[in-house]
Amino acid sequence: MLQKLALASVISLFCVTLFTSCVSSKKYKASVAQADSLRTANTDLNNKVSSLQKDLDEAKMNADKAAKDLATYTQQCEAAKQKLDAAKAKLQKEYDNVEEVAKKIEEAVADFKSKGVEVVTKDGIIYVDMADKLLYKTGSASVGKDGTKALEALASALNDYPKLKVTVLGNTDDKKYKNIIDNWTLSTERANGVVRILSDKYKVDATRLTAAGKSKFNPLEDNSTDAGRAKNRRTEIILNPDWEKIWEAVHAN
Repeated sequence: MLQKLALASVISLFCVTLFTSCVSSKKYKASVAQADSLRTANTDLNNKVSSLQKDLDEAKMNADKAAKDLATYTQQCEAAKQKLDAAKAKLQKEYDNVEEVAKKIEEAVADFKSKGVEVVTKDGIIYVDMADKLLYKTGSASVGKDGTKALEALASALNDYPKLKVTVLGNTDDKKYKNIIDNWTLSTERANGVVRILSDKYKVDATRLTAAGKSKFNPLEDNSTDAGRAKNRRTEIILNPDWEKIWEAVHAN
């Protein structure tokens, strides 16, 4: 009887042990699988972290480069602004000089204003218009007494500002005059006469002077009326501060 009970106990113990062993094996395998999964996940995370770190390093490098480029661009902009401000200041000074010269010339020829002298400033250029009736006889290129006096007053102002270029431009109406080849000849000869007086008589530097004629092709008014033709018969004396050289000086700085 005792032997039977002992045997039963042994069998029971074996079964319990066997059952326990089976449960532990399943848990072990599950743990191993879970560990493998965690290792895989960890590897993936490490790869992602490495990739993100690489992206971060690249972004930082690009940001540093952008910051340097921005600093360079800012310096260039500041330098350009300073150059522009200097150019504006220089040009404004020249414009102010032109206004000053125009005022001086206007004062110099004030006595001849009622006889057909007009001084106008436009776009940094001074225009001194002298009417035909002041300078010449009808159909003539010879400058009369009043015209010579007016040119003397103008020459005095011109000699005070030796850097001004001077262009004398003759203009006629559309009427053909006797003993004149054509109005081109009349307009250019009138301009030549003014240039000769300014240069020879009143010592304006000849290298500053240019004579030209526009004939009837530069009218101010309609040539169909006497008043219009009288307005068109004029000599323009154009005073230019030589803006081309001024621009060259501005760009050189």
